[in-house]
Amino acid sequence: MPRDPEFAPLLRATAAALAGCAALVFLCYRFVDRPVASFVHAHNAAAAPYLEPLTYPPPVVQAWAPAALAALAMRRAWGPFRRWERAVFAAGAAVVLADQFRVSLSYLAGRYWPDTWVDDNPSYIRDGAYGFHPFHGGSAYGSFPSGHTARTVAAAAVLWIAYPRWRWAGVLGSAAVAVGLVGMNYHFVGDVVAGGFVGAVVGVYAAHFANVTPPAASPSGRPPRTP
Repeated sequence: MPRDPEFAPLLRATAAALAGCAALVFLCYRFVDRPVASFVHAHNAAAAPYLEPLTYPPPVVQAWAPAALAALAMRRAWGPFRRWERAVFAAGAAVVLADQFRVSLSYLAGRYWPDTWVDDNPSYIRDGAYGFHPFHGGSAYGSFPSGHTARTVAAAAVLWIAYPRWRWAGVLGSAAVAVGLVGMNYHFVGDVVAGGFVGAVVGVYAAHFANVTPPAASPSGRPPRTP
């Protein structure tokens, strides 16, 4: 069976990104996560009024994603999607799928949270509990990877591919969520790195499956106007 010229390189890039993500997570686990969590706690960063609101958008977007997907499914009865509609469909599907990947991976990893903030969970700050406990379910072991980051980067990855001019918005939104999560001690840095990887992979594949790549530039060097 011949290899697909679009998805074979994408698979190779995914494998390379996975290796890079694994290395970064390992380095964070050994040298970054505990010092950052301790610093955030010692300086009471969570008291900053602007940090927690940065973490609000991802669950809200996910909550409305099924409604958007349903509306687009009905809209399809009136003809093919325009490119922006395919992009919205891809982003909505990516957000939902990224969070489901997060659920599966959190069970596989079983990592304690940086701080105690839900259901009296054991944590690094309060109990010195630190580490991974594979296949240990429950909310106390759901820190890795970050679902907020995965959902945000999934949508940002679709935006990155579909509308290059707006890449800055995806980067800014993803960075804001990451700062909020680490600043509130909701996640370790390594959790955010892994969540970003999950979201990026899901979003990139969703964008390719939905065929939202902009048309090639015209001979003048300017991309043609598309809806």
